[in-house]
Amino acid sequence: MRFRVLGPTQVLLADGREIAVGGPRLRALLALLLLDAGRVVSAERLIDGLYGEHPPRGAANALQSLVSRLRQALPAEHTPVEFHPAGYRLAVDPADVDAYRFERLAEAGRRALAGGDWPRAAAVLREALELWRGPALADVIDVAGVPAQAARLDELRLAATEDRIEAELALGGHAELVPELRQLVVAHPLRERSRGHLMRALSAQGRTAEALAEFEDARRSLAEQLGVDPSAALAAIHLAVLRGDESSAVPRGGGSSGVRPTTEQALPSQLTTFVGREEELTRVRALLGERRLVTLTGPGGAGKTRLAIEAAGRSDGEVCLVELAGLADGSDVPQAVLSALGLRDAGLRAPAEPGRQTTDRLVEALAERRLLLVLDNCEHVIADAARLAARLLGACPALRVLATSREPLGLAGEALCPLSGLTLPPPDTSTEDADDYAAVSLFVQRAADVAPDFTVTPANVDVVLRICRTLDGLPLAIELAAARLRALPVAEVAARLDDRFRLLSMGSRAASPRHRTLRAVVEWSWDLLDDAERTLARRLTVFAGGATLEAAERVSGLSSAEFVDALSGLADKSFVELAGGRYRMLETVRAFCAERLVEAGETDQLRRAHTAYFLEFAWTASDRLRQAEQLHWLRRLDAERDNLHAALRRATAAGDTSDAAGLVAALSFYWWLRGMRGEAARLAADVLDLLGDEAPSGLNEEFALCVYNTSLAGAGHLPSLGTQRSVIRSLDGPPRQPFLLYLSGISTGPPSGGAEHVEELMRELRQLVGPDTWINALGAMGSGSALMWSGQWDRARTALATALDGFRSTGDRWGCMITLGALGELAAWRGDPETAGVHMDEAMGLAEALESAVDQADMLRTRGEIRLRAGDLTGSRDDFTGALLLAQRSGAPEFVASARLGLAQVARLRGDPVEARRFCEEALVGGLTGWYVGEATRSEIILVLGEITEAERAGAASPSGEPPSADGA
Repeated sequence: MRFRVLGPTQVLLADGREIAVGGPRLRALLALLLLDAGRVVSAERLIDGLYGEHPPRGAANALQSLVSRLRQALPAEHTPVEFHPAGYRLAVDPADVDAYRFERLAEAGRRALAGGDWPRAAAVLREALELWRGPALADVIDVAGVPAQAARLDELRLAATEDRIEAELALGGHAELVPELRQLVVAHPLRERSRGHLMRALSAQGRTAEALAEFEDARRSLAEQLGVDPSAALAAIHLAVLRGDESSAVPRGGGSSGVRPTTEQALPSQLTTFVGREEELTRVRALLGERRLVTLTGPGGAGKTRLAIEAAGRSDGEVCLVELAGLADGSDVPQAVLSALGLRDAGLRAPAEPGRQTTDRLVEALAERRLLLVLDNCEHVIADAARLAARLLGACPALRVLATSREPLGLAGEALCPLSGLTLPPPDTSTEDADDYAAVSLFVQRAADVAPDFTVTPANVDVVLRICRTLDGLPLAIELAAARLRALPVAEVAARLDDRFRLLSMGSRAASPRHRTLRAVVEWSWDLLDDAERTLARRLTVFAGGATLEAAERVSGLSSAEFVDALSGLADKSFVELAGGRYRMLETVRAFCAERLVEAGETDQLRRAHTAYFLEFAWTASDRLRQAEQLHWLRRLDAERDNLHAALRRATAAGDTSDAAGLVAALSFYWWLRGMRGEAARLAADVLDLLGDEAPSGLNEEFALCVYNTSLAGAGHLPSLGTQRSVIRSLDGPPRQPFLLYLSGISTGPPSGGAEHVEELMRELRQLVGPDTWINALGAMGSGSALMWSGQWDRARTALATALDGFRSTGDRWGCMITLGALGELAAWRGDPETAGVHMDEAMGLAEALESAVDQADMLRTRGEIRLRAGDLTGSRDDFTGALLLAQRSGAPEFVASARLGLAQVARLRGDPVEARRFCEEALVGGLTGWYVGEATRSEIILVLGEITEAERAGAASPSGEPPSADGA
């Protein structure tokens, strides 16, 4: 199939026939997926794109319905719409989408234009523009998220048109271009590039008066609508026309203006390509057009100098670069500027006030001069650089200053552009997409300089991504790592990054000493800190994944006033970054400061303070997870996950039994809600090794939770805790972690003896916990489930309704969700699919709100069984498939197995016993031993395999030759 969005949305078969897709919203969904062809698009992005800022209730279900309709609209043999745990993916080759082909051709044309290959540029750009059939996404432009995408494509179209005209002007096509250019100018009167093209085309034909009239019209329009004068580029074309300079119509080297700068720019030529930072470059250029003082801030090695040079090189007018890194004394700053400008101060006597007369000389020289002054590396002379900038900007109205520093100059009117690492790819990035991210692209380009055959391949992509992430995307660190490929394989470079300061110690001999090694870069910044800042910097390294203000202050041990001053200084000097309310160190800076922590002998002290803080936080969060604040605290726990797990691992490694077991207990419900089965099991197993085979005194509850969490991964032999009854009876009061009661039930199973014994146990539980609403709701849910399985449906519904009321009163969405799932199953068993659907829709909505992959898998599996019972094999298969993907991602073996069992049932009912047997056999592989739910699923799979074997022996799916009935499936 081929897809078109450059005009009305269309789907074409190979023979040219068009496939009707449906209404505007369905076509809009297709368009949004096409614009990310081959990539997973999150459900949130699709909902935003379809419905805007205020989606309707049930938007997630509506999206599911739209996806299902889109699958039905496209040919069955293609089925390109794939469900993924993170969203949906249109599995088509981007080359089959006209927008992708257009962008690729436009970029190729732009490169040819820049290289002066006018015929190729014109031909390729014409090919790109011929793909357009009207305004982009014309038939779905009223759908919420489409106008922004359409505007982007239309802007690219206009730029490609101007590039084509640039090339055709160079080829002498002046007369043919004038009518088209007049249309462009009328449509875009403020677009100076098109206006310049028209002036050049008219001038080349000897129509000087018309060309000059175009300039006057542009000047008037800009003044009236924007209050600005024409740009230097357009003014230069105007001057060339006045002088009769025919070369004004010929572009030079592919620049967009076709005009040489009016003054030479005093910037060093660069030996390497400029990679990444396009967004920052655009921001800096925009700021320089609006403000007179712009400062690039960021840690050492972030690429501030290179970005400043690139931005200045694209600036109109005269530029002067002043390198301050080599200055030993701030009083030398005015002299350094004077020298960079080529001004001599011979004959001046020694000033009475240091720097005063030199500054006066600068003011005199720059008073009427239109200049961009680039002050590079100000951090070690920050006060003197700030004073000079303030004096010059106040006295020289045509002057602009672009500074680079690890901290702001701190002047009124200063515009900041912070830099950190280059963009890094997400964890699941493919080999094909890796080069799209600036950090990887820089590594590959610099690696190719020393190892010409180096490319990113499926075999090394994970290693390359690990290098770029470990180095925080810092350009200098990446370049130093890439240079090591001269002698080491890429896997060896990655393996040695634990000792990054030794590995990355060979930079360019032409660079300043502080830019030759990674250690020198960080040491330069460290030396600029005061004692309190150094103390806080080394102590902050105990945090993993950043810290909130409260956590940093509590763990640091500094007084409040000292802490605030030191933290502010670290932030100003780019040692820490503030983002989303969290303070974070780049890993390279953190590694350096961690060495200083060891040298200070504070490692164990800070570890204990960190563990104590996060153990307290984990218990506070655990209590709030069963209340209406559940989602808020889930997000807080997500933000602190690295810190929590680091505290747990450190406590385990140090043999701090109580702290380690306490963290396992406190985090158990969170781990379940976030579907972290595998990681929870590994962490708990390490603590269990520390605890031994029996619970230490005072840690009975924590010991049990370690055992249960470990069992979730289907581990082998574990200490026996007995039945759920024995676990409950071992408690002296309400458990500090009530989720223990749920884990014990699914791990060991309900009491033998049926529903009556379950109700008896729940009565004992109510006596133990008293009026605790959440635990009593959990008990009612357990009773209801047992009654349902024993066929006492009316009593089951009453118990489940009581449980639902209890969970709703506490605000716990998870409890409501699992209870609604049980009510949905009960309604389906009673032959009421409508009520079952209502319950399951609400349960699915809660699972989505919780973002719990395990619970979403469980709810999808449950809904799949309900649909299977109702005979909806297609819907059932979709639900089981979605449940399988989510369960695999979450490491939940029982749901992986039950989803495959569901797919086996669908295959069996469709008369495909071979496929059914395959799914059953796959379902039996791994993770289903050692705990009750797993064993129950295993038994059910074996039962179904027996039924399949009987059907195979009979030689047919059913005696009549028809597929078997769904009854009892």
